[in-house]
Amino acid sequence: MRLLVTRPEPDAMKLAGRLEQEGHEVAVEPLMRLTLDDTDPIDLDGASALIVTSRNALRALRASPALAEARHIPIFVVGKATAAEARSMGFERILVGAGRAADLVPAVAATLDSTDGLLIHLAGENLAFDLKSEFELLGFRVLQTTVYRMQATEAFSASTIDAFADEEIDGVILMSPQTARIYAHLIARHRLAYAIPKIVHFCMSTAIAGGLATLGQVRITIPDRPTIEGLLAEIELTAAQWDE
Repeated sequence: MRLLVTRPEPDAMKLAGRLEQEGHEVAVEPLMRLTLDDTDPIDLDGASALIVTSRNALRALRASPALAEARHIPIFVVGKATAAEARSMGFERILVGAGRAADLVPAVAATLDSTDGLLIHLAGENLAFDLKSEFELLGFRVLQTTVYRMQATEAFSASTIDAFADEEIDGVILMSPQTARIYAHLIARHRLAYAIPKIVHFCMSTAIAGGLATLGQVRITIPDRPTIEGLLAEIELTAAQWDE
């Protein structure tokens, strides 16, 4: 399949490499850019555990003087890829969730007591799931710290516009609700809606698929598991059907 990867760098090129190994033609068009400007300082005073739902939060922590102290605090991460990032940073106690932010709530509640201390959620500016409220319902104290922001791309590149116009894209990979909304906005801005009906949109979750609502009826597929491996499996299944 001819696929368009929309996730930010450096993850975009890593995903593109895996897809190319499976024989796909891949173009990369990051729709957001990581920035650490105008973010909160990382204060770990009183922390019993860290909560991380994105590798971007760990990239922000890597650039912070708080990293040396953070390594000694238990860290709950959303999935295997985030765990690998934490491991590379020297964290000693890493607990891995099942792939969604919501899955961290029961995992933390089964491991910690609400009286143990403060949970610090290293977060982005835009959140798909309100972890803080869910933990507070269980009696936990949570400090939600904005450690990174994602800046939206204002326009598709000329090569991507041409690829849509020439029907050279079979599938688009969307990894977050914000990315899906940016994608839908840019499709409308560049007047490319006519090219959309034939394209399969690979969305990690129903929430991400919801970001395409303004495009009307589009082809969407969602993996059974909200992980990179689940997404890749869904792409391979679709590609096999594509070739029939």
